[in-house]
Amino acid sequence: MSANKKEIITRFAPSPTGVLHVGGARTALFSYLYARQHGGKFILRIEDTDKERSKKEYEDNIIEGLTWLGLVHDELYRQSDRIEDHKKALQTLIEQGNAYEAEEGKSGGGKVIRFKNPGTKVAFHDLIRGDITFDTTELGDFVIAKNIDTPIFHLAVVVDDSTSGVTHIIRGEDHISNTPRQILLRKALGAPEPTYAHIPIILAPDKTKLSKRHGATSLTEYRDRGYLPEAMNNFIALIGWHSEGDNELFSMDELVSIFSLERVQKSGAIFNTEKLDWLNREYIKKLPPAEVEKKIEERVPEAYREAHQENFLSVLQKITPLIVERMNTFSDVTSMFEGGEFDYAFAQPTYPPEKLFWKGAPTALVTKQRIDNVVDLLQKIAPQELTADVVKSAIWEYASAEGRGEVLWPMRFALSGKDRSPDPFTLVSILGKEESLKRLEYASGILGKLDNA
Repeated sequence: MSANKKEIITRFAPSPTGVLHVGGARTALFSYLYARQHGGKFILRIEDTDKERSKKEYEDNIIEGLTWLGLVHDELYRQSDRIEDHKKALQTLIEQGNAYEAEEGKSGGGKVIRFKNPGTKVAFHDLIRGDITFDTTELGDFVIAKNIDTPIFHLAVVVDDSTSGVTHIIRGEDHISNTPRQILLRKALGAPEPTYAHIPIILAPDKTKLSKRHGATSLTEYRDRGYLPEAMNNFIALIGWHSEGDNELFSMDELVSIFSLERVQKSGAIFNTEKLDWLNREYIKKLPPAEVEKKIEERVPEAYREAHQENFLSVLQKITPLIVERMNTFSDVTSMFEGGEFDYAFAQPTYPPEKLFWKGAPTALVTKQRIDNVVDLLQKIAPQELTADVVKSAIWEYASAEGRGEVLWPMRFALSGKDRSPDPFTLVSILGKEESLKRLEYASGILGKLDNA
């Protein structure tokens, strides 16, 4: 960096009065990307001066969420660590005549310290919204401290940003109204003015305020649901920002390279859970197969694993591609197994013989003969060649001649015992030759008993 080039410094300044949500994570991500893109510094500042509402568990949740996303800060400090700096600035403003002690309100209620507003027009350039001008007269003399020992939000923020050398303040558009107050305080303290960028609010798909019903939940909850951090970063980046091309899949390195505040939209950004699910599926596909299997295994209920421990891992490996096709997040694995979706892969199903009949209810004897013919065709395939494609080639001509539903429905149901399951060729490839023949012969047997009855 050249001597005359100023280092870019951004900050993310959450209050530990609640968990980290997607909105806060997006502010952190944009600030992180901008700093990294310019070889600068990214600061995490915990604004904990509200002692009554600030809680350690919220601070831990914020740090945990950012760590999960990989948004590594260069500096971390708490606003309460700099209370002496705030008090010195407050004292300076009072001594200069720019602040004074006054009643809290018209009806009294105690003394506070107010900033003496010069009532000037304040203008600044926002990297997203362009030039913005405020007439600060209507703000009046606003409160900057509860007392000489307790400076509050506006003053503390200005002092902290100035002390840390923050050059770019990237934050939500709800802070636009705070900017003129903070600029007035900066001018009074002789602090340099940073560059501002106010990003749009996040809206639900129906363009109402985002709520828990739509997805405004804690970031760590997305982690616990089985979303991948790479997918989450990609998704958050696309809320209100877009690249120049049509591509929507970006690694962190790619985001650092192409991110631009000028391409952040001004209007509200839509939170789309379907987009998040799609991105997560795409990133799951990028994982090494062994890692996918391990993550899936961790999500299978313990009781299920114990019940099938003899062949659990070998069968799980075979059905992993089917699980991946059906899931959006790894937490879906738990519900799949709890719902018995893959019971057929671990144990032979039982069912009433009538379930083997295709539409039109053919006789038990006809259905039995078709299953027996499928058995004969499968017998000719060597076990090591038993892929879904090979099985399909062996049976397809016969099924087409007899009627695909008439042949493939009883075959599939005999193998899975379910109304909905993978196609019979895939089932055979998963179960293997010996187990598939065993199940088909069982179906033939119960159909024979039904016919005799």
